[in-house]
Amino acid sequence: MLRTSLRQVSAALKEGRLTPTELCQRCLALIRTTKFLNAYITVTEETALKQAEESEKRYKRGQPLGILDGIPIAVKDNFNTAGIETTCASNMLKGYISPYNATVVQKLLDQGAVLLGKTNLDEFAMGSGSTDGVFGPVRNPWSYSKQYKEKSVPKSHSEHEESNWVITGGSSGGSAAAVSSFTCFAALGSDTGGSTRNPAAHCGVVGLKPTYGLISRHGLIPLVNSMDVPGILTRCVDDAAVLLGSLAGHDPKDSTTIQDDFKPFEIPNLTDFSKLSIGIPKEYHAPGLSSEILALWSKAADLFKNAGAKVVEVSLPHTRYSIVCYHVLCTAEVASNMARFDGLEYGHRSDMKDSTESMYAATRREGFNDVVRGRILSGNYFLLKQNYEKYFVKAQKVRRLIANDFVKVFRSGVDILLTPTTLSDAALYTEFIQEDNRTRSAQDDILTQAANMAGLPAINVPTALSERGLPVGLQFIGRSFQEKQLLTVAKWFEKQVQFPVIQLEEVKRHDSGVFQHKKSTSFS
Repeated sequence: MLRTSLRQVSAALKEGRLTPTELCQRCLALIRTTKFLNAYITVTEETALKQAEESEKRYKRGQPLGILDGIPIAVKDNFNTAGIETTCASNMLKGYISPYNATVVQKLLDQGAVLLGKTNLDEFAMGSGSTDGVFGPVRNPWSYSKQYKEKSVPKSHSEHEESNWVITGGSSGGSAAAVSSFTCFAALGSDTGGSTRNPAAHCGVVGLKPTYGLISRHGLIPLVNSMDVPGILTRCVDDAAVLLGSLAGHDPKDSTTIQDDFKPFEIPNLTDFSKLSIGIPKEYHAPGLSSEILALWSKAADLFKNAGAKVVEVSLPHTRYSIVCYHVLCTAEVASNMARFDGLEYGHRSDMKDSTESMYAATRREGFNDVVRGRILSGNYFLLKQNYEKYFVKAQKVRRLIANDFVKVFRSGVDILLTPTTLSDAALYTEFIQEDNRTRSAQDDILTQAANMAGLPAINVPTALSERGLPVGLQFIGRSFQEKQLLTVAKWFEKQVQFPVIQLEEVKRHDSGVFQHKKSTSFS
């Protein structure tokens, strides 16, 4: 039952084939046996069981709150949760308990979802590997899958376990690993430059970054206010639509959200391809793109062409400046946002008592890791009076040009852009940490961050397994607020490629075999 989709398990709860408490207990048991993945920072066992009990009472009365009632979910540890620690995987916020829930968390709880815990990430969501948090790196569940073990030949069994594991991608790696290892049915991530889509691609799950302003950011601890959006991680595209319907809409607490109410939708079946135009941006054939992913990308384009869609090569000429532009804007906003962590109001406070200044300095030195401090320094440099025009203002102008590129392409009649999500499949942890965070992030965000700068919706769809037996995903980018069209195309594609189910020994032991195994025909 743990391997079914959110909709299927919701139906099982409705029909009484399973109770919310049983479901919650199974997920908690699986969290315990997959503890080595380090996907969760905090597991809220007692709260979750209480919530499941309440849900059970509602089902018994025949009054469930909706499709999410009794469904176990996880939340990235940079969303505030009342009464539950929110750390951002940093010493700066160890022990911090927020007095309120983030809007998205509140919406999930209001609809009866069961919160299993808070998931691991890169410190303050700065990174692309989920390796830089204070609670240690997250391990990709696919490292322990039958598919990967068969392809990688370790010197000895124990050595395989210890040095052969791959990263989840980041920064929402904990959420992606939690969904991928079947410990929850959906998870919240955040996406500033690709932090939901990147780990989704590496962990073989669906990762949706909605249009900026569609989902409230209230209670998401900010990284880059003008780009951050809450992200959705699920097993299939349909489930992402369910969560989107539950979370989207105006929030009086976030002035950047849309004014209108959002109407939840069921994804229609895509039948008429004659009116569909898919754009292939040539600039996304980036340096370092693996030949495997390139082949999958063109295979996917052929899939649409053969179905009757119009597939055209398009140009987004300012793409090559986007990563540099993103770096300037990102670090500048980070420097501004991180100023609030001064040891006075909340979070860590140093014992240094020489002066207020020395207390500030010591607090930030002890509380932030090198990556965060490095980004603050860069950002403050770009914001210096003598540099402001040269870097920050110029980057804002380039950002507008990047956004305009997308506008022009969509105006030309293209509906959806198809691109790779990542340059390659997941790297071994031992290889990934050889390079510094900034270099890795610049490489890993290259195909994803432009959508954040333009505020567009984008989704990663798991496509095939690489030669190493690891997941590879492709990205679809849609027009602003056209999530329905984006998800319709993504769902059709998902059905065509039949991505194989991860085979994990740990899961088999906990699953009661209610689930019929999905066809393992592979797109590659």
